Amino acid sequence: MSILVNKDSKVIVQGFTGSEGSFHASQMIEYGTQVVGGVTPGKGGSHHLELPVFNTMAEAVKETGANVSIIFVPPAFAADAIMEAAGEGIELIVAITEGIPTRDMIRVKSYLSDKNARLIGPNCPGVITPGEAKVGIMPGFVFKSGNIGIVSKSGTLTYEAADQVVKAGLGISTAVGIGGDPIIGTTTKEAVELLMNDPGTDGIVMIGEIGGGMEAEAARWVKENASKPVVGFIAGQTAPAGRRMGHAGAIVGGAEDTAAAKMKIMAECGITVVESPAQIGKAIAEALGKVGV
Repeated sequence: MSILVNKDSKVIVQGFTGSEGSFHASQMIEYGTQVVGGVTPGKGGSHHLELPVFNTMAEAVKETGANVSIIFVPPAFAADAIMEAAGEGIELIVAITEGIPTRDMIRVKSYLSDKNARLIGPNCPGVITPGEAKVGIMPGFVFKSGNIGIVSKSGTLTYEAADQVVKAGLGISTAVGIGGDPIIGTTTKEAVELLMNDPGTDGIVMIGEIGGGMEAEAARWVKENASKPVVGFIAGQTAPAGRRMGHAGAIVGGAEDTAAAKMKIMAECGITVVESPAQIGKAIAEALGKVGV
């Protein structure tokens, strides 16, 4: 089992013919993802990567039956692309674009509130169910199929966690890079909850970073609802207060925003907290009682 994407997912690439869309669409197709076409306004009726190009999402969905979209649209137009996809009934929207204005994302969140659409991102690496579908920019070869779910704000640490899990003799059910912007679609808690309810996931790795309250929210939910072990890591342990580190949302603004505070809350909520990504694999294997397997 898995969450969000699988071999049956039909993917439309928004921003299909641009350099980023072209490169990553090729990678997704090579991985085995069922990419069914793309959207680039003004290029409808043509073909790209041997797949049809449409002017609008309405045309794309009607012709292909797509239920997933991935967005490589420039920041100024990305919010409209997200809302266009949601308006056409796309169930999962993965926004890779970095630098979408916060005001635009406030508009998107409001628009999505009554739509049957889940947004991952923006500014994220995407979602991968190993061996079935890669809807994102992650290096597919790092991920091996298994029963550990990964939720991460950081793209690079998603890959590192996957590598550590595999080196521990385990594999990944689904990995979700939720993005590090101040306003994103799916929160840490929501992604953890999906994995907790997935029968194919036996343990969860939760990677957060300084800034915001999503990790604390997720930890408190885990304390009340966990049926599987959770291993956590927080990036930015040496970050000074008041300085943004990497992601737009990674800034310490209050007492609970620091790495130390988040790690303390997570530990108090029953999560096994590690101080280095290098410890993730061993920690989740021990939590499952599979050291040496």
